[in-house]
Amino acid sequence: MATKKKAARGRAKNSANISAKTRAKRSAKKRARSSAANRSGVRKPEPPFPPQHQRRPGLESKMTPAPEFEAPGYKGSGKLDGRVALITGGDSGIGRAVAVLFAREGADVAIVYLPQEQSDAEVTESAVVAEGRRCLLIPGDVRESQFCDEAVRATVETFGLLDILVNNAAYQQHQESITDLTDEQIERTFRTNIFGYMFMARAAVRVMPRGSTIINTGSITGLQGSKELLDYSATKGAIHAFTKSLAQSLVEQGIRVNAVAPGPIWTPLNVVDKPPKQAAKHGQETPMQRPGQPEELAPTYVFFASNADSSYITGEVLTLLGGETTAA
Repeated sequence: MATKKKAARGRAKNSANISAKTRAKRSAKKRARSSAANRSGVRKPEPPFPPQHQRRPGLESKMTPAPEFEAPGYKGSGKLDGRVALITGGDSGIGRAVAVLFAREGADVAIVYLPQEQSDAEVTESAVVAEGRRCLLIPGDVRESQFCDEAVRATVETFGLLDILVNNAAYQQHQESITDLTDEQIERTFRTNIFGYMFMARAAVRVMPRGSTIINTGSITGLQGSKELLDYSATKGAIHAFTKSLAQSLVEQGIRVNAVAPGPIWTPLNVVDKPPKQAAKHGQETPMQRPGQPEELAPTYVFFASNADSSYITGEVLTLLGGETTAA
């Protein structure tokens, strides 16, 4: 573990060595993509997608169409200059998109992911570096409290501080009936989705200064329930309650805590959990008749992380549901 952390810190430090000329070229390319996106309007992929399924934990690189995370129409404005973020589940999906926009706003980023997701994590690392920021890769499992402590420690040792935590890692597995839920599945879902959030928050709060923020990823299932996601929905409801409770607990320390509760989003979590034909229809039931793309959620995390935007907001759960208006 020590060798891996040392190598990861080395990559993070090396990723900062980007010439001004290279940054200028990349900025020009981003401006060109932004202009093109603004001219052409926004049109996102709509189901049915090609039927597909993957073994857990799943890789974004194998999805068709590929989830959209680069947000070419989003222009950074230095809202997170000098900040340092730690993002769990940062290798793909929502976590990757958040990492990219945090970097575009000036933050250095550490991402936590499972070792099997290394190839996806390296894509995220490259995307963060392309924004001119440093990225620390921390493979491990948030179900273990000791690992969460080590992840926070490695982030502070590499970047000098930690003032943004995004709890985003998740485990989901459909079952038709509660009688199909095994002890092992219940244990894994709860340890990943709520124990891991609490372990990471506990470790982070010990080092976070005033003005820090914690952002938790909840779900519409935590508000409405889901008959085939009994354990997952229960953990997401717990995340929402944890968010409100922790916000009350930390308000006097100047640390804000909020949550984002998405509807269906096009990420690896869905193609590993659904049969191929169901995955192909993911998000079709929303009023917009499609799943959200990770890049469409990421600005919300920037909003909650930015003290310029949300300094008076804590304890909120914000839904992003593709047009659905009856979340609670």
